[in-house]
Amino acid sequence: MLSTFPPSNPFLGNPFSALESGFTPWDCPELFAPSPNPVSSSSGSDDPNRTHAEEKPASEESIRVASVIEERKRRRMISNRESARRSRMRKQRHLENLRNQVNLFRIENRELNNGLQFLLHHCNRQRTENEWLRSERTLLRQKLAKIKQILVLQQLQQPFSSAWPCNIVPKEYHD
Repeated sequence: MLSTFPPSNPFLGNPFSALESGFTPWDCPELFAPSPNPVSSSSGSDDPNRTHAEEKPASEESIRVASVIEERKRRRMISNRESARRSRMRKQRHLENLRNQVNLFRIENRELNNGLQFLLHHCNRQRTENEWLRSERTLLRQKLAKIKQILVLQQLQQPFSSAWPCNIVPKEYHD
């Protein structure tokens, strides 16, 4: 059922009566400007007797706290980035030092290996020479033993040769 209200009712008059006077909402930029204080929702634990004037300082305080928190986060992020950069540089220096040590150890290892090869070669040469000298000593001892046997035999034969009359040479055959 539709009912009609008389036009004298102020609530049902021309809803665009404000526009008849020539006023438009975009003539007032402050209507569209963003609010400096963001609207915050109430968690229900706030005091219900609190007025709008009392909420304004709290919201300014929350903006200030939020900006302090954001500043701390920004500083912490910058600090973390710097710390990570320093850590990467330390790691890079450490890695470079390890590479240098590896190169030095390789050079030292090569020198020690060359020295070991020289000593092994020298040791083998000395061992060969010692074996040759031992065999030479054995041969010389055998020769010496034979010579001693011959001398002993000669010494044994000398007293007997002068004692035998057949071995005596007459004086006339001596010069």
